[in-house]
Amino acid sequence: MLRIVQLESESLIANVRRPAFAHDWVDHAKTAPGQVVERLAGATIAITNKVPIDTAALAALPDLKMIAVSATGTNNVDLDTCRARGIVVSNIRGYAERTVPEHAMALLLALSRNLVAWRDTLRAGGWQQAEQFCLFDHPIRDLHGATLGLIGSGTLGNGVARLAEAFGMRVLRAERPGAAMVRPGYTSFAAVLAEADAISLHCPLTETTKNLIGEAELRAMKRTALLINTARGGIVDERALIRALQEGWIAGAGFDVITAEPPLADHPMVDSDLLALPNFLLTPHVGWSSRPAMQTLADQLIDNIEAFVVGAPRNRVA
Repeated sequence: MLRIVQLESESLIANVRRPAFAHDWVDHAKTAPGQVVERLAGATIAITNKVPIDTAALAALPDLKMIAVSATGTNNVDLDTCRARGIVVSNIRGYAERTVPEHAMALLLALSRNLVAWRDTLRAGGWQQAEQFCLFDHPIRDLHGATLGLIGSGTLGNGVARLAEAFGMRVLRAERPGAAMVRPGYTSFAAVLAEADAISLHCPLTETTKNLIGEAELRAMKRTALLINTARGGIVDERALIRALQEGWIAGAGFDVITAEPPLADHPMVDSDLLALPNFLLTPHVGWSSRPAMQTLADQLIDNIEAFVVGAPRNRVA
């Protein structure tokens, strides 16, 4: 009988149906990296979201035939070793095509309209003490007529593009940095940095995209520009971002992801002074997690497992 082990069931709030074949299912609410080998011993199929399954773990798991990742990103799994071993790795696709774009636009709207600063003004009694019906303490910018640069034009990037265009924004899709030629429908990476009033990131975290947005890129952006990241934390050099916000290289940033999740108390992106800035918004990697999106994810997860068992793996990344 196939043994299926889910390493972190608490990472998903949904009705996870059981596969339609004989199996032994084991649930763990959460799993520390040091518990992976022990918990996956004898397992044929492992389900992981963010728990790493690295080369050392794979070497100790001879029975493992499939890793079902309950997310789109697979940088927590050693794909090269899986390919060499013939272990199928499948991920989840398209489930967040509405919820992540909506979250990205929510961050963009909140920053453009200075909602945090206005909230703080009311908390301080600014409106209550005003001599007229409204205040003009904080500037408000419309999305209509502004230029949005997209770095990453997959399902999520295209979803943001549709919403941005509905607001009347001009959308530029960035070509890869250093590309020899610019594809039709794309704009050079340098031109997007220079022209965009806001940039939204929707690319995976790879060796190529690690610190893709660093000091040089932040300084190349408009001083009035906003940076939105609902992709992966490592795509942006966080130290450079903090300096950019503190020194005014850009106007603001809205992030749903950082390099360490959950962060330790001393992680620079959760520094209390940074979080107190009205032009910085950080949410705890929740852009993907609307209830309908999580149910779609759960259904697709089991679809992937059932497809593997009948010999027709789907959504393969290895």
